[in-house]
Amino acid sequence: METSVTVLLIVAFVAANLPFVSNRVAGIKQVAHKHFGWHLLELVALFLLLGGLARLLEGRLAPVHEQHWQFYVTAVALFLVFAFPGFVARYFWRKRGS
Repeated sequence: METSVTVLLIVAFVAANLPFVSNRVAGIKQVAHKHFGWHLLELVALFLLLGGLARLLEGRLAPVHEQHWQFYVTAVALFLVFAFPGFVARYFWRKRGS
């Protein structure tokens, strides 16, 4: 595997778990309790940013290949699998009320 692909997968894993780390919305505004909708919105935003980074890296190495819907469904599924550890730590391992 090329180095850029490895780095991209590591960045994707970190980005997928980032919304579940703190109670800050988009890493800026502190809130008492971040609703699941904010987590979902942050996941979508980070997925799109990561897709832009991947497209940029691919464009630097070779012409960008055309992708169909199957690629994007697989990419979303992989991103959600990467987000699973953060989701579990946030919603299943924490005590109620904290």
